[in-house]
Formats: sequence, C-alpha cells, structure tokens
Amino acid sequence: MSRPQPERIYGVRELTRILTLTPKRAAQLRRLELLRGDAGYTFRDLLALRAASALLDAGASVRQIKQALAALRRQDPSLEQPLAELRLVLEGDRLLAQSDRVRFDPKSGQLVLALDSGGLEADATATLATGLVRPLAPPVEQAETWFERASEWDGDPAQWDDAIAAYRRVVVIDPTYAAAWNNLGLLLHRMGRYGEAEAAYLKALEYDPRCCEAAYNLGSLHEDRGELETAIGDYRRALELSPDYGDAHFNLAGALSRAGRGDEAVLHWQRYLELDSGSPWARIARAHLEVVEPPEQGSQE
Repeated sequence: MSRPQPERIYGVRELTRILTLTPKRAAQLRRLELLRGDAGYTFRDLLALRAASALLDAGASVRQIKQALAALRRQDPSLEQPLAELRLVLEGDRLLAQSDRVRFDPKSGQLVLALDSGGLEADATATLATGLVRPLAPPVEQAETWFERASEWDGDPAQWDDAIAAYRRVVVIDPTYAAAWNNLGLLLHRMGRYGEAEAAYLKALEYDPRCCEAAYNLGSLHEDRGELETAIGDYRRALELSPDYGDAHFNLAGALSRAGRGDEAVLHWQRYLELDSGSPWARIARAHLEVVEPPEQGSQE
C-alpha cells in the first residue's frame, strides 16, 4: 500500500503571490483572523482566504463577514472552516450562506431560496461530456465561475494546465477581467513561459491600470530575465499604485542593491520592516541594513 502524500503547506509569501494580496487586503484578512502571521496554511485555509477576498471584492465589509461566520459557528459548532465548507454570497446588503440545495440567512437560519434540485441534476448530467460543472448563471457571471474554478486549481502544480485553460476561458468570456489576466500571467511565469506571462501581465494593466500586483509581477519576471533596470521601474510603478505594498519595497530594495545602488535600497528595506517586521524575510532586510550605510538625513529617493 502506498503511503499517503503529506498535505501541502503554504507560507505567507506564497499565499501573497497566489492570492495577489495587497497590504490593505492582508490587513482585512488578519482582522477576520484568517491570516495568522507566519503560521503554515493548508489548501483548505487557502480556499477560505480566497472566498473571503471574493466577498470583500463584492462589497461585503469585514464586520459583515465576521458576524456571518460567528452565526454559522453557533448554528453548527462542527464547522471548522465555514468559508471553505459553505459558500457565502452577498445579496443586496446581506450575506447569505448557500449549501447544495438551500440558501439561508446565517444570522436567523431562515430559508431564503430553495434551489431546483431537478435543474441541478439536469445540469450535472449535461456536464459529463466535459467533466466540468456548468455554471448556473447568465453569461456575464460565467467568467466568475470559471475564475473561481481556476483559482482552486492554480495552487496545485499538477493542475496548472487545467487552471491556465480555465483562466483563458475567463478572458474569452470577459477580456477586461484584469485579475484573471494577472493570475494567468503568474502561472505562465512559474512554468517559465516568460513571453506569454509578460503579455498576460500587460493585459491586466491595460484593463486595470491600477493593478499594482501585475506591475509587481512584471518586475519579478524582468528580474528573472536579468533585466534589472526594467524590473526596478516595474517595482516603482507598483509602489506608485500602492505605496504600502510590502513585497514591492522588498523586491525593489533587493534589485537596487544588486544594481549597486545601496543608498537607494536602504529606504525600501526600512519601509519593508515598518510594514512587515515579523516575516521571515524581515531578517534579510535587517541583514542588508547592517552592511549598507544609511543615506544622509533628509535625502529622499
């Protein structure tokens, strides 16, 4: 009998890349007690973090999500990770929990909508040819369905090809879906397909010029190609869009150091430590600051 494979554990930096977390979003997830510093995260945790991010993107508040999670745990104490076990949806100004057959209000437990099980069965039968669940949604919402499916797959290298195909389907349905372009770029980047990855990142920025994650990822890609000055420009652009983007400060500092511009790097090592002093990479930042002379008082980049 073969030994079961150990569960994959994700670190904070890996989660930041997979979920393209901005500092603001990371802070919101910490308030929800889903992001817990340097602790290891399982795939189940990853699903919960992604679900919470999707709710926040849809307009739900941290307070709403916390109240809904507390209510669900009161109703069913066996729920370990409600966001990974149930689907929460924002309908108007309230959060509803959805299981396979019903939609209900977590606070009251009141049934809101009974789903058509016959329709579900018919749709399930119709998908046997493709092996994928057909989205029960109008065309505009199908892009989100495929995005969620791709997001579940992109954390597993064995499913990267499927995730890439799903992200490509998203941008066929909705070519302006910047997050899908960015995530597609990340997967292509990880697979060493730099030209395709760069094109995807640029598409993300074309449709959302404020997508700091795509600018940051472009910097990482250009660093991997050895294009240091171009990477520095990309990281600066990411910081123009999101001045408190910790990873962009970290990578920009590293790139500036490698380019022999240690004095400029100091400001970014220092800022990274202000933003994320408890991470494993904080030790690297401190080590750089120990060997690089700080800039004179009053000098700015």
